[in-house]
Formats: sequence, structure tokens, C-alpha cells
Amino acid sequence: MAGEPGSGNNDDLRLAESLRAGDVIALTEVYDAYAPFLFDYCHGLLRDRVEASGALRNCIIAAREHAGRLGEPDRLRGWLYAIARKECMRRRDSPNRHVGQEAPEADDDLSAEQLARREERRLLAHSALAALSGRQREAIDLSVRHELDEVDLSGVFGIPLEETLEIVERSRIGLDAAIRAALIAQNHWKDCPSVSALTESWPLAPQTASSLVRHVASCPVCAELETPPLPADRLLSVLPIAAIPADLRLDVLTAATAEDRAGNRRAIAAWTEPFDEYGWPLPYEPTPARAKDRGTGGRRRGPIIGAAAAAVAAIVVVAGAMTAFGGESEPDAAGAPSASTDPSGGSGDPSTPAEPMPSDPSPSASPTSSSPSPSKSPSKSPSPTESATKDPTTRPPSRPTTQAPPRPGHLSVSGCDMGRRGSCTVTVRAVGGPVNWRVTGTSGELRAGGSGHLAAGQSSGVTVSRTNGTCWWPQDGSVSFAPGGSASVGYC
Repeated sequence: MAGEPGSGNNDDLRLAESLRAGDVIALTEVYDAYAPFLFDYCHGLLRDRVEASGALRNCIIAAREHAGRLGEPDRLRGWLYAIARKECMRRRDSPNRHVGQEAPEADDDLSAEQLARREERRLLAHSALAALSGRQREAIDLSVRHELDEVDLSGVFGIPLEETLEIVERSRIGLDAAIRAALIAQNHWKDCPSVSALTESWPLAPQTASSLVRHVASCPVCAELETPPLPADRLLSVLPIAAIPADLRLDVLTAATAEDRAGNRRAIAAWTEPFDEYGWPLPYEPTPARAKDRGTGGRRRGPIIGAAAAAVAAIVVVAGAMTAFGGESEPDAAGAPSASTDPSGGSGDPSTPAEPMPSDPSPSASPTSSSPSPSKSPSKSPSPTESATKDPTTRPPSRPTTQAPPRPGHLSVSGCDMGRRGSCTVTVRAVGGPVNWRVTGTSGELRAGGSGHLAAGQSSGVTVSRTNGTCWWPQDGSVSFAPGGSASVGYC
């Protein structure tokens, strides 16, 4: 959304301080300033209008509940994107998420000729972006269309600033090469038989786009071909922007302020936790065990100091973005899988069902850089292997005739979405040992109850029903359990 910047740093600071003070008017200002951009970003991750609306609503609610945590109030906008991304990743991890209802494109008052030119440019942009990895596309989308700087990107992705700078630089170089290759395919396909063979269909698929970039980089014929100057930000400004629903504003502001929705807001606020020492949400973790092991030591952004600002200024981003982000398994412009993986476990491509992140659809923790952070107290993130426990079978029992009692496990819960039905079933499962469980409460207009004993690996179901008779818009609630866990429930 280049050319449509949100509020500046002064507005960020003013709004953040007003949110901390509980100013309801500030909440409406936050919505009006940032909601259209956040909705477009959420829609790019979720590819569904209903899910994107729910993610935006929860983002605004969580921002109000946690405003006091933000240590750098002048970075409110980037902080909102970090909350929105975590909520989107949580939704993408749900097997019951709503799919298949994409938002319409924001209206443009263009003539038929202008629409045709835009469509041609879009095909070129999609063909170029197809050569990049999902993380690179998302970084470009955030840095160019949403105008976040690298320090904000570091907070959104939950990775060190040095790694963020590297991703942005690789994205810029990769996109420049991909745009040149796409222009050659569009304008000079007759001059090179290999290009002609690779580009029989348009726009280019990811594998074809990567092959084309590799060919152009090594082909002496293509090296001599001239392409018109085409700045990436100008090219990618023609990509579609998801139109935010007109009635969403009232829904969000009501959910964020109504007295009878306080329980629902507390549950939504809990989903955003934990936070790092600067008040930014840590990346989404698909499993409770990994989230517990990670703790709060994994944050590596560091405060905004002169050295970091100088490093950021050294990078000039001239890339664009697209509204749908591809999977990390896709090759980058160099033809090899991207070395950067999603800190929350995936790539950022809602369209790739295998990732979480895509939810991130497929959970896999990303490697953490050990390079020093610009923080005054740099620390290395814990390795997933460091928290692993020793195999109990390798230690002989002190008394061979006595069998040790089974170690207690932990409760894993999976949410559900009842839609407009009257009920749905939340699944509870014992992981790592037996568990005695019970329902401890609900939030939203929901009712649920039950308790029981589960052996290791066993699961059971808890029926959740609505307390209201009429549904007007999609809502979220939760069911809380002991010895720990909260399952999200969508309804209406």
C-alpha cells in the first residue's frame, strides 16, 4: 500500500499512551488509522474474509488489553502487526478454521483501459514474486506495501535484527533478478529458445519462475537483452488490496468495550501471550511443550539504539509485495530453498496447507541465529534440544522389584468452530502421561462442563454450546481447563 502510509511516529506515541490510559476514543482512532492495512495483511495470511475479520478484531482487543506492556510506544504500528501475525498463525493452526470466502478487492475508479494495463502488470508482478520464498514475499509485503522498517520486521517475525536485515537484502536482490527475468520472458521470449520453452503459460508457477531466474543469470543471450527500468515498488503497487468489511468497525469496537464481553477479552488477551522484555509478543508456537520450552529468552530484537538505526539505514528496500504469501519450501530466486524459516514454525503462506506457519500451517521451529543482538544485553536463544529430557529407560531403577509410578502428563486441547450450529466438540488429550482434567470456565456466550481421567495418549470430547439464541456475526470464545489449557471456540 505504498503511497498510503499510516500514522507517523508521533501519532503512534500519542495513541499508545492514550490506550494505556484506557481512552475509548483512542481505540476508535487506532481502528480508523490501522484497521484497513491490518485487515489486508491478515487476509493475505488467512485467505478468508471471515478469518481475517476475526483476526483483526482479536488484534485490536489484545492491543487494548496489553497496551501497557509496549516498551517503545512510538512503535505501536509495528507492534499491532506482530499481534495480528500471531493471531493469524493461531487461526491457521486450527483444523476447524473457516476457508474459501475471500474478501473482494478494494474498489478503484479505473477505466477499462486502465484496468487492462493493471491486469497485465499484475501478471508480471505475480510471475516475479513466484521466484521468491514465502518469508521473502512476506518481508517485502510488510516493508513496502505496509511501510514497516527492519526493526519493526524483527519484532513482527520474532528474529534478530541482523537476520531481518539479511532477509530484506536477499529479498531485494532476489526480486530485482526475478523482475528482470519476468520482463525478458514478457518482451524477449522470441530471442531465446530456452526462455520461450519455460514461459509457455503465464503467470509463471514458482518452480518455473525460479528456473527462469537461474537461466537468465547464466545465459549469454539473455545477458545482452535490455529491459526497461521498472522499480519494484511501482510494479507491486498494482497488486490487489482486500476490502475491509464496512460493518466490521462496529463489531470490533463493541467487542473491545462492551462490559458483558470482558471475559471474552481476557481470553483473547491470553492468546497473545507470552511477551518479550520489550513488550512484543513472542512468535506463535503450535504446541504447548515448545511454547513452554522457549520461554521469554528467545526475543532478540534489542532496543532502538544508534547502531541499529545506522544498520537499518544501510538497507534500501526497492521491492514490492503480494497479498498471498508462499511456502518456505518454495525455492528462492537462486533456485535453492530459503535459509530463513518462520520462527513460529512455517513460512507465512496460508495457501500452502502443509505449513503452520502454513499454520503456520506445519509446525517446525526455525533455527535461531546466534549472532549478537543490538540489545544492550544480548543473549542466545535456547536451542530446542537443550530442553529435552533424558530417556528414563537409560537410568536403572534403584530397586528392581519396585516399579516407579507413571509420570503425570500434560493436557493438550483442540478448539472447535460451531458456526451457526448450536454446539461443537472440544478435544482434550493426555500427552506424556496420565492426566486428571476438568473444565474450569468459559468466556463468551458459551457453556461447557465435564471432567475425567485420561491415560497417556487417550483423548476425550467436551461438548460446547451457545447460551444465546441468535447469531449476528462471527464471534470467538474459549473453554478453560485444569491442569492447564484453553481451547478457542468460534461461533455464529
